[in-house]
Amino acid sequence: MGKIIEFHSKTKDGLITASPLEFRRATWESAYFLQMLKSQSEKLEQHRKEVQEKGGEGVWHLPPHYVLRGGLGCTIAGLYRHRENEEKMRDVYYLAGLVDCMVNQVNPVLRTGLIHGLYQKVMTLRTILGVNWYGPIDQVLFPLDIQFYNELEYRQVLTETKEMSLLYRVIREGTDEMFDILSLEYCFYAPGRISL
Repeated sequence: MGKIIEFHSKTKDGLITASPLEFRRATWESAYFLQMLKSQSEKLEQHRKEVQEKGGEGVWHLPPHYVLRGGLGCTIAGLYRHRENEEKMRDVYYLAGLVDCMVNQVNPVLRTGLIHGLYQKVMTLRTILGVNWYGPIDQVLFPLDIQFYNELEYRQVLTETKEMSLLYRVIREGTDEMFDILSLEYCFYAPGRISL
C-alpha cells in the first residue's frame, strides 16, 4: 500500500515547514506543487493576511511561479516526504541529479559499461529513500533563475567529466549547491483545495 502524504498544516498562516525547504499550504485550488521566489511569496502572504483581516475572500493573483508536474512533481513529493530531515532531502535531490544525468546528459563515460553502476546506484537510492518517478521524466531538477545558478555551466562540467567517481562528485556538489539555493531563495506551495 502506498503512503498517504498529508498536505495540510495546522498553522494559521499556512506554513508547513520553514526549513530546510520552506513549504506552505496553498489556499487556492491546485493539484500540483508550486515553486515561487520567497520574495514573491512574502508579498502574496502579506496580501492574503490583509484580506483575511478585512474578513473578505479577496481575489488571488498568483505571482510568477513554476508548476511542478511530471518528473518535477515526483521530485518534490520525495522531498516533501522527508521534509523534516535535511540529510535525506539532500540525498533525494542527489538522486534526482543522478536520474537527470542518466536521462538528459551526454557524456562519453555513460556510453560504456560503467552506466550499469550508475543505474544500480539509482535503483538502490530509490529503494532506500522511497522515491519513484512516473510518467515523463524529461525534467527532474527544479528550475533555478539564472541570477542564482548557471545550469549550462553545470551541464558542461558533467559533459567533460571522464571518470565515474568524479561524475558522482560533480553531481553531489552541484545538487548540494542547487539545494542551498532552493532553501535560501524559493518557497514551495503544497496542493491546495481541490473540488472533485
